[in-house]
Amino acid sequence: MGPGNGDPGVAGSPLREEPSFIVDVNVGKLARWLRVLGYYTLFINPIDDGLLVEIALREGRIVLTRDTHIPERRLVTSGQVRVLVVEGDRVEEQLRFVERVLGITASGMLSRCLDCNVLLEAVDRSEVAELVPPYVYSTQTRYHVCPSCGKIYWPGTHWERMRATARQVMSGAGAPP
Repeated sequence: MGPGNGDPGVAGSPLREEPSFIVDVNVGKLARWLRVLGYYTLFINPIDDGLLVEIALREGRIVLTRDTHIPERRLVTSGQVRVLVVEGDRVEEQLRFVERVLGITASGMLSRCLDCNVLLEAVDRSEVAELVPPYVYSTQTRYHVCPSCGKIYWPGTHWERMRATARQVMSGAGAPP
């Protein structure tokens, strides 16, 4: 049990309703998948452990790491910062572990830019006519854009593969059909 909160393997303060994360470099692939699922996830590579914990404190984020020394830091043992020491070597195992311990779901899947971490905005098909490949434009009707970097997203085959992977990895609770 994590100190003071009753969750297995989680040290620090209680979980907010919509968690946001800061992910250590030793579980970097997990950051991208948390973004795929719609979670506000910060990933900085490289980052000093002290700065990782300071950012988590300042921004109210949960630290996800495999480093067993981070939970020993004063800000964590005092309950000011929440840390989850992630189990599993493969990203699928890590994601399943985070789902089990923190109760994350796939309900916000593909709502964030995978690069910028910003919420995507729906745009009219006509706005992207000159910005996407002709085949994509002729076969897709829904588009989203990142207001930060301008990257355009559409529900093509890559999107379907990510959904299928998430369904396979996640227990099914909250996973899109």
